[in-house]
Amino acid sequence: MFGDMSGMMSKLKEAQQKVEETKTRLNHVLIDERSSNGKIKVTITANREIKAIQIDESLLNDAEELEDYLIMTLNNAIKKANEINEQELAIAAKSGMPNIPGMDLFK
Repeated sequence: MFGDMSGMMSKLKEAQQKVEETKTRLNHVLIDERSSNGKIKVTITANREIKAIQIDESLLNDAEELEDYLIMTLNNAIKKANEINEQELAIAAKSGMPNIPGMDLFK
């Protein structure tokens, strides 16, 4: 009915390995995001781990402004990281999936 089951299992293991390799690689993909005023710079990985935050000293006098810019900048960086992460993992998973009729999971 499904053809070569051992071949399909092998393909699934390959897909799982590619996904794991992609997750590891994404630890080294860095995303830099700057606030709209350019006074905050955030660096995160595509796996959404914060690596660095740089804050202009002029923001240290106004906690509310600092918080607002920091939240916006972090959210933008996380959004970009999510997009990269999802795209890369989908590609890795799809490349190793066996061709099962009627099971097109990734369109």
